[in-house]
Amino acid sequence: MPKILFLTLFAIALTATTWAQESKPQQQGTPAPDVKPEPKPAPETKPAPEIHAQAGEAVAPKQQPEAKPADVDTIDHLMAAVYDVISGPQGDRDWNRFRSLFYKDARLIPSGRRPDSTIGARSFSVEDYIERGRPIFLKEGFFERAVSNKVEEFDHMAQVWSVYESRHSKADKEPFQRGINSFQLINDGKRWWVLTIYWQGEDKGHPIPSKYLGKPMSKPVHHEDNEKKTK
Repeated sequence: MPKILFLTLFAIALTATTWAQESKPQQQGTPAPDVKPEPKPAPETKPAPEIHAQAGEAVAPKQQPEAKPADVDTIDHLMAAVYDVISGPQGDRDWNRFRSLFYKDARLIPSGRRPDSTIGARSFSVEDYIERGRPIFLKEGFFERAVSNKVEEFDHMAQVWSVYESRHSKADKEPFQRGINSFQLINDGKRWWVLTIYWQGEDKGHPIPSKYLGKPMSKPVHHEDNEKKTK
């Protein structure tokens, strides 16, 4: 996995795995004798569960690190916390704060193009991301910020289309990577949680459209080794 691409919450393209399922032939059995079985009482039937009504109970977060109230009381604060907690100079991050922002079984999904131009994605758990990202953060500085956020909201669900820029230092004039993060969020009545972050980094052939930047489009940011290192 490329070092620079995994650094960001936000610029990897990895190989999608294809699964093959084999079917087994049914065994031939000896025909049963022509004997009528005695009727058995019908099993007791239970009403099907109301999936949508019970979904929240089935996947409610358990034993999450306690979040800072100011990190999760609004969508804007949650977005700011996600970018803030992964940003900083060379060194470790506050991973319990990071964990506290995500709902149980949340996923982080980088996507992109491979050298052969096919497209793939890989799904990581929060712990997967921490395990793979921590050694890199210990070696290099990483700062990421949102350029613009477009929020769509209905009742307890929200989606945020977030354009990001990644730098190794706050002093860097230009980002080494830009892209778009698609955040899916949920409010459980008490706070906001991140359900999914799905992202793609821009490349030479696919710059971020200016309509998402809110300003004239500058030259696309594209790391020279992105395509070579993508697998």
